[in-house]
Amino acid sequence: METFKKLKQFYWPYRKFFFLSVLSLIFVAGITVVYPVILQKTIDEVIRGEEYNLIPYICGIFILLMIVKGIATYFHQYLGEYFGISSVFTLRDELYKKLQRLSFKYYDNAKTGDLMSRLTADVEGFRFFLSFGFSELIRITLLIVISLSVMFYYSIPLALVTMAAMPFLAVVVYSFDRRVHPAFRRIRKSFGKLNTRVQENISGMNTVKSLSRESFEIGRFSDRSEDYRSKYITTSNIWARFFPLMEFIGNVCVVALLAYGGYLVIEGSLQLGELVAFFSLVWYILGPLMNLGFVINLFSQSKASGERLLEILEAEEDIQEKEDPIVEDRLQGHVTFEDVTLTYTKDDDSALKHITFDAPPGKTIGLIGATGAGKSSITQLITRFYEPEKGRVLLDGTPVQEFGLKTLRKNIGFVLQESFLFSTTIKENISYGNPDATIEDVMDAAKRAQAHDFIMEMPEGYDTLLGERGMGLSGGQKQRIAIARAILIDPSVLILDDATSAVDMETEFQIQKALQEVMKGRTTFIIAHRISSLKHADEILVLEDGEVKERGIHDELVENGGPYQRIYDIQYQDKEKILNASNA
Repeated sequence: METFKKLKQFYWPYRKFFFLSVLSLIFVAGITVVYPVILQKTIDEVIRGEEYNLIPYICGIFILLMIVKGIATYFHQYLGEYFGISSVFTLRDELYKKLQRLSFKYYDNAKTGDLMSRLTADVEGFRFFLSFGFSELIRITLLIVISLSVMFYYSIPLALVTMAAMPFLAVVVYSFDRRVHPAFRRIRKSFGKLNTRVQENISGMNTVKSLSRESFEIGRFSDRSEDYRSKYITTSNIWARFFPLMEFIGNVCVVALLAYGGYLVIEGSLQLGELVAFFSLVWYILGPLMNLGFVINLFSQSKASGERLLEILEAEEDIQEKEDPIVEDRLQGHVTFEDVTLTYTKDDDSALKHITFDAPPGKTIGLIGATGAGKSSITQLITRFYEPEKGRVLLDGTPVQEFGLKTLRKNIGFVLQESFLFSTTIKENISYGNPDATIEDVMDAAKRAQAHDFIMEMPEGYDTLLGERGMGLSGGQKQRIAIARAILIDPSVLILDDATSAVDMETEFQIQKALQEVMKGRTTFIIAHRISSLKHADEILVLEDGEVKERGIHDELVENGGPYQRIYDIQYQDKEKILNASNA
């Protein structure tokens, strides 16, 4: 029960609904056990005792009990469901909040499909046990206790004979639980991997089709599906062997009951009606005990689901705010790195090594280098997506850890290399970081990002509904909307992470021209592979293997004979050769 103890905070506030459901269940169980007693009275007193005047009273009592049981059953089921649904509503809410708080470091290793499986299938598995499993366990306990009490009232020897089978049933149930829980844990993991395969395939469908890898993807999906199938079949095999064994032990108990009970009736120490009642009551014990396997099945699934949910809830939040952080509406945007080293994973090579630079307000810093050189890592430290291993990152002379995360990130406009757009209108995508912005503000930001003209050509203009991930727009159009979104929050620091990589040269020129005005008064970081995007930067940092190899302005670096000049030669001399060849 350790898993349920850890998750107690989510269901305990709704305990009154659970206890009211259990109270209703007590009425249901009590009335259920009364039926054999009525049957015994009917046989021994009405039929054998010929007291036919009792028939109207027995019928009336029976009808009244059925009405009460029906009402109690309604409240039991409704309140039980209300308890479970309300509990997982809070749980799902907290899981989603936790996912929002977790840093990039967590998502570097997390699989989207697996997370979706946890927030849907695992939450639902946990809910079903809360709604049904707990109360079913109590129902089984109540039926056994009440039935045994009535059986002992009728005949102690016969009750003891009935109880003789229970230790064997208990051993079978215990053995079943020990084997079925690990099996369900494996099923949940396999299902998460299956979901991940589906999610990755759908997300990368363009790549799959462009490379004609449909057959390969079908094979990979089949492998995951086969793994899920085999694990489920293994678990079903455990389950299938449990029921026949339970039923065999139960039937042996019934045979012993009929043999010894018949002897007691013949001997005269037990009435026929009491034996018939005994026979009914024994199934109120054996039936729930057999059903205990189903409850254990639910418990094992719920426990496996709960453990996977706890893995999210207990995940380390390595990026946390101070108790009393600095909260300001507007920062100046003075960025300073002091001997900063960053390592993403322990024992791996450092992504950044001893980075030091100063970016005063209003200055533009260019970052260039090969893929994996550390360009994006620098900007991700400014926004505290990661924490440096050594050194300090300062904003306006204050370590970024001193600021509230909302304050810090509201002052930083971030345009990622791969622009993500939501399945909503263009207006809502642009105003995502500033939902209170007017349509005039949105249009102004779009104009600065050179997006207004193509937006107005769309059927509904700014109210055009976009498809998933901006489906229907070109890469350049998506990128310009993302730039407009960053402009609209009016940041003091603007980060363009290869923001013009998806546009043609003409559009890039238009965006750069528009951004010249936008960048005034803001500290701007431009990550680019094209030197044309960095020519006007106040300082360019050339990175290799996480280190700054060169720094300076464009004209200086072109003459240095270092890495920057090599990049320049590749990008410009090759163009000149092509141009000369075409002229010749």
